[in-house]
Amino acid sequence: MIDNTLFTAIVDGLLALSGWEVFASLLGIGYVIFAARESQWCWPLAFVSTMIYTVLFWENQLPMQALLNFYYMGMAVYGYLLWKKHSKAENDLAISKFSWLHQVLFLLIGCALTYTVASYLQSANASQSPFLDAGVTVFSVLNTILMARKILQNWLYWIVIDAAAIQLYYETGYYATIVMFSVYLVLAVVGYLNWMKLYYKEPGLPH
Repeated sequence: MIDNTLFTAIVDGLLALSGWEVFASLLGIGYVIFAARESQWCWPLAFVSTMIYTVLFWENQLPMQALLNFYYMGMAVYGYLLWKKHSKAENDLAISKFSWLHQVLFLLIGCALTYTVASYLQSANASQSPFLDAGVTVFSVLNTILMARKILQNWLYWIVIDAAAIQLYYETGYYATIVMFSVYLVLAVVGYLNWMKLYYKEPGLPH
């Protein structure tokens, strides 16, 4: 027999949601859809969504997630300006791949920062799930840079990050956000396939 505990908890949580969380979730889904299509308008949607989440998480005593979304606000401005600039230039910002060395360095730096932040959260008793909280935050910060720079593998990293975030937000009761990250998970797969197709269409690139 299938255990319906998680499904029931999500449904009950959705019925008690604030309108702001729902609105922020919808904007967040719109952000990923536009990003997968390489549209610079993904970034304004991200800015408004993360601004709302910054306030929500801060008010509900999730400081790491509030700081993460505050960072996202700044990255939304950076991403928009970068994509807009290259959309008007002859040398458009092309999708590129990380080498294996770059990927190893990325993971090593992310894991080291995760351990450092998680150790602090654990010692300060500042998080219910210090390593999960820190990992989602650290790798989201690093991976947003890859997305803004149009590194193809960013979508693969988002798949792992989104799965971890679903567990984190289940533990903290953000049920609309669970739905949003579930959609993110699917869209990350779609985004990767779409960017990979676009990458192989770009002339003169090492494939």
